[in-house]
Amino acid sequence: MNLKTTFDGLKLDNPLMPASGPLVGDTEKLLFMKDAGCGAVVTKTISSKLPNVPKPCIYGDRDFVMNSELWSEHPYAMWQETILPEYMKTKDRPLIVSLGYSKEDMELLVPIFDSFADAFEISTHYVGTDLSVIAQTVRTIRRHTEKPFYMKISPHIPDPAGFARTIKENGAQGVVAVNSLGPTMKIDIRERKILYGNEQGFVWTSGPVIKNLALATVYRIKRAEPSLTVIGVGGIKSADDVIEFLLAGASGVQMLSAALIKGKGLYRKIIDDLPKRLEAHGFASVQDVIDTTLINNVSYQASVPELIEEKCIRCNLCVEICPYFAIEMKDVITFDAEKCFECGLCVTKCPTQAIIMPKRGNDR
Repeated sequence: MNLKTTFDGLKLDNPLMPASGPLVGDTEKLLFMKDAGCGAVVTKTISSKLPNVPKPCIYGDRDFVMNSELWSEHPYAMWQETILPEYMKTKDRPLIVSLGYSKEDMELLVPIFDSFADAFEISTHYVGTDLSVIAQTVRTIRRHTEKPFYMKISPHIPDPAGFARTIKENGAQGVVAVNSLGPTMKIDIRERKILYGNEQGFVWTSGPVIKNLALATVYRIKRAEPSLTVIGVGGIKSADDVIEFLLAGASGVQMLSAALIKGKGLYRKIIDDLPKRLEAHGFASVQDVIDTTLINNVSYQASVPELIEEKCIRCNLCVEICPYFAIEMKDVITFDAEKCFECGLCVTKCPTQAIIMPKRGNDR
């Protein structure tokens, strides 16, 4: 199975990369990602000044991470003189150097790291939502490098399509979508206090919980500006998630938070699982997924659900969750056609797929 993906002159043996964050913050961590088999390696975000990080700063739950860790704790000179020179001794795949945040930072940092980078990723997390400011940053970067660079969009940007158009018009090759969601909060009820927050009490949320938001952002950007490269990030935890992001319009993907939840071995597991999952879904290669046009058949006419009685375990979940009070357990699960809104919730929640919604009319 061919897992290769190529974009903007970067050749990756597979589409999975680490996302910028705590797992790519020094030479040891970068080498780990290379040895784990990632198609490209991404650095932690390097800035012109050091962060003031509240500690503890990372909270992990079943399907999300809350983080107030900020950017690299190492000065940019250490990246320039020690971390990246040491990594470059065995570098054998694309290196994407993550930088942040302002136009002034780009004036300083892009020339310093241009010789190390195959491409740049530029975080806009603390820049705000003014597209004219982002445009100035993009133009500044382009003046200082001929390398491809990707602007990382945060969920608080109100117009992803406008963001994509702005960065394209000013010289960027693409978008990394999306950054962590925030501000968010973690409260300890027993102690009556905020946990893991900055001075304002806020953290940023990432991980599987933001996957559907990230997918929609990738899709919106790719539809608005098809010529832009999109790198999908936000919520990936499995090979199937990788495939979903590629179908939505991504050319490659990044993952970090799921590895904080499930362990660093998840990188190798996803790469190993990807050929089997591609085959299971009928794809011949990663490029086959990327070349597939995602279907969006919108229907405004469904049907009343039906029960496959032999599959029903009589758990009554469908009765409890129905928002239209249209399901009852009589001798068997029964649907009231007068009340049923044909919403489909019971179909998706049934643990044994005992409920189906047959097509009708023109949908047959």
